[in-house]
Amino acid sequence: MTSYDESLQFKSGVTLRNRLMMSPMTTTQSFYNGSITRDEIDYYTQRAAGLGAVITGAANVEDLGKGWHGELSIAHDSMLPGLSALAKGIQSQGAKAIVQIFHAGRMTHREVLNGEQIVSASAVAALRDDAETPRAMTIDEIHATIDAFGEATRRAIQAGFDGIELHGANTYLIQQFFSPHSNRRTDEYGGKTPQERYRFIDELLQSVFKAVDKYADRPFIVGYRFSPEEFEEPGIRFEDTLWLLSQLRDSRLDYVHVSLNNYDRVARDEKHADKPLIAYIHETLQGKLPLVGVGGVRTRTDVQAVLQDAELVAVGQQLLYDPTWAVKLAKNADDAMVTAPFEEAVEVTPLNRPLYEFAAARYHSVINS
Repeated sequence: MTSYDESLQFKSGVTLRNRLMMSPMTTTQSFYNGSITRDEIDYYTQRAAGLGAVITGAANVEDLGKGWHGELSIAHDSMLPGLSALAKGIQSQGAKAIVQIFHAGRMTHREVLNGEQIVSASAVAALRDDAETPRAMTIDEIHATIDAFGEATRRAIQAGFDGIELHGANTYLIQQFFSPHSNRRTDEYGGKTPQERYRFIDELLQSVFKAVDKYADRPFIVGYRFSPEEFEEPGIRFEDTLWLLSQLRDSRLDYVHVSLNNYDRVARDEKHADKPLIAYIHETLQGKLPLVGVGGVRTRTDVQAVLQDAELVAVGQQLLYDPTWAVKLAKNADDAMVTAPFEEAVEVTPLNRPLYEFAAARYHSVINS
């Protein structure tokens, strides 16, 4: 089994000093226009210590792709100085800096978009209580958004980041084009099969790697995050995801990153219920593409368990409340790790007001549900 402290070299040529990554998490710490704050830079810099890489929370590639207030933006060149400071802060701790880029699609609100109607692959609302009905993107808008991901990649390169992660998970726009629930199109960007709905992803990858080839003067990471299943009917089934991975494993991607709340979660699909989802995913990749495992990692035992079926481990909430967790792991100071339930840890961890309010609301909603 791989040890977390082993280095890993991606096909792009970038080498991580170990197998630990900070998982991308929403923090709502950016300014109203998406520019970076000093608090946000300090937050990531502090947590980068001891990690191989830090993946930032989602940064929108277009103004219409903004998902929530306090969200980071990579949509304009004016953001470059702040983004550069963020990258340097993370790198000052020896970790590689990866910015996650995305478009929220229908997972936002008109109020967040200053009155603009939300957009998606099709005019189908998400299955949530406060969902608004989006309008279907035109072909020209689709092409512009694909180009925007390429431009965001250029900005990440110019800002000094070591890589980008495409956020194709959590029901945001990239996933919306692949999902039969949100994509009911009958043109070249839709269809009844995963192969037909893959076109948006395929062209997105082409746009991103075109930017890498044109602008990168150094090895540059490109990763892809995905969700394995949807609950919607119709929706993405695990078989669809395995097909998607069969396409991605032969691409130029450096890694794929599964989005899970628990790393040992089992599929809803009865045909794949004999072992955790992550095991099936790892088998499908055939060793051609590193897998980042994630979901509830808090201890050394969790790290070891994930590395049985993945090459890398992403740690989220534990690092939020235990900023030096990776350093403690390296020093065998496991007894010093934060072990309190997160709904208790949020009340005693020094967090700025936007981050505290966002995190506390999340746990309170879970407790009261």
